[in-house]
Amino acid sequence: MDADRIVDCKGLNCPMPVIKTKKAIEEMQPGQIIRVEATDKGSLNDMPAFAKRTGNEIIGSSEENGVYIFYIKKA
Repeated sequence: MDADRIVDCKGLNCPMPVIKTKKAIEEMQPGQIIRVEATDKGSLNDMPAFAKRTGNEIIGSSEENGVYIFYIKKA
């Protein structure tokens, strides 16, 4: 899946991945897609909650070698 922007949050503990994602999304245009890469297991709950709370949509997620990847479409 192509992303307009990638945010590397590997090695950061929550809430830092959410904070970095929020800041990046604020700089994007509606409809653009951001890829977030995180290693904190808390992101499994935090990213969907963040997306729901902000009206953005998680359009894909996966786990690769301990890295949790989320694709979020800006509303």
